[in-house]
Amino acid sequence: MFKTPGKSASQYIGIAIIGLLCISATAFAQYPGYKSVSDLAAFKKQFATESAKVQSITSDFVQNKELLALTETITSSGKFWFKRSNRVRIDYTKPFTYRMVMNGDKMLVKDDQKENRINVKSNKLFQQVNKIMIDCVQGTILDSKDFTTRIFENDKSYLLEMTPVAKTLKEFFQTIVLTVEKKDYSVRSIDMNEPAGDKTTITFSNKVLNAQVADEVFAL
Repeated sequence: MFKTPGKSASQYIGIAIIGLLCISATAFAQYPGYKSVSDLAAFKKQFATESAKVQSITSDFVQNKELLALTETITSSGKFWFKRSNRVRIDYTKPFTYRMVMNGDKMLVKDDQKENRINVKSNKLFQQVNKIMIDCVQGTILDSKDFTTRIFENDKSYLLEMTPVAKTLKEFFQTIVLTVEKKDYSVRSIDMNEPAGDKTTITFSNKVLNAQVADEVFAL
């Protein structure tokens, strides 16, 4: 869902706004401070219940892009909006301006030079990302056949490691890792790990849930 410099629009997408219980030493080494969720059924039920309560989200975000070819991290930031059903807007404001609006089956991608209008139904990757977005918000992502998921927790958050099964998604992501706040079950961060070794981390801040968001925000 978020822009990665130097890639086509179809590669900007990767969501995430959120299985199997799997205990392994590798997982603990990879996620220090986390342990496997002991009651998976209870977590899935609560995750679905809390997600169903969210009607809108507004948030700031910071994106860090780590490229194997570079020794520095590319940092950008902006604003994120969500409103049921299936409306998302992402505005990058620093160091460049870029907008993506998804409203139902339609999408607008706009920068300083041009704008593109896309029918989501015409692109297989967009269709899958659209489905993942809905599953995350509705709390049904853990039942998705597009991923296998491992779930961990510490005192303040849950960690969902999602490994793509769908061929189209496997071409873009090795894993997608969501960090979910225990206090309200909202996503604090998304790590998108690509097969070639590049990594994008998006961290959300100043989140406001269920505030009034005008439909005009998502106008195409």
